[in-house]
Amino acid sequence: MKKNKISKNWINRQKRDIYVRQSKVDGYRARSAYKLIEIDKKFKIFKNGIFVLDIGAAPGSWSQYASKVIKNGKIISIDLKEMSPINNGIHIKGDFTEPSIQKKIQENLAKEFDVVMSDMAVNTTGVKNLDSIQTGELCKEAMIFTKKIISSNGFFISKIFMGSTFNEIVALGKKIFKEVKVFKPLSSRKESKESFIICKKIR
Repeated sequence: MKKNKISKNWINRQKRDIYVRQSKVDGYRARSAYKLIEIDKKFKIFKNGIFVLDIGAAPGSWSQYASKVIKNGKIISIDLKEMSPINNGIHIKGDFTEPSIQKKIQENLAKEFDVVMSDMAVNTTGVKNLDSIQTGELCKEAMIFTKKIISSNGFFISKIFMGSTFNEIVALGKKIFKEVKVFKPLSSRKESKESFIICKKIR
């Protein structure tokens, strides 16, 4: 009974959500596209012709937006799930944390990435601190891998949750990058603990 109530509340919330409605109008696969649009507007990240890695990409709304704005650039997307093709894109299906998959990303690398972005999050358990820690570990892993593949002025963008690992992630960001900012887009739901870390210029 409780599960039915939760799913009914979720359906009602989705119907009321302006970003869900707007994503249908604009042709985006998910409302999360608007988070990246706000991030780009504030930090001026995407330019024509750049090379982008999208980690935890499915269903692909971040890659969709990137594809629109980088035009003749290139996107490599990776996710555990299959994903419909994206213009200028290569999709790798697999677990980003596996060394074999990271090797596959590097094999597809024609030049260093200009942007590495991650919307990865674990399947939520309902225990907020545990979810925050596990998603934080994914962010740290993505950040460490980014060191090997990013251009000197490149950007790293990742979802993080406010919680016990927040300061640790920011500290790691400052160790690897010269500029580190944390930003919560308006399109991120008020009740959500998520923010995004935006790092620039590798040390």
